[in-house]
Amino acid sequence: MGNKTNGLLALLGLGALAYWKYKKSTPEEQQAVKDKINTAKDNLNKWGNDLKNKANEVASQVQNKVDEAKTKAEDSLN
Repeated sequence: MGNKTNGLLALLGLGALAYWKYKKSTPEEQQAVKDKINTAKDNLNKWGNDLKNKANEVASQVQNKVDEAKTKAEDSLN
C-alpha cells in the first residue's frame, strides 16, 4: 500500500510542477506544449483506429474460416 501512495504522491508532484512550469512559460512555449499534446493525441487516435481496423480484419478472417468449416461439415454429412 505504501508504494501506491508514494507513486500517487510523486505523480501529483510531477503534475503540480508541470502545471507551474506551464503557467510560468511564455505564450509561445505554451502553444508549443499545446501543439505537442495535440500531435500526441492525433497519433494515439491514428494508432487506435489502425488497431481497430486490424482487429476487424482478423475477426472477419476468423468468421470466414468458421463459415468454411461449417460448409465442409455440412457437405461431409450429405
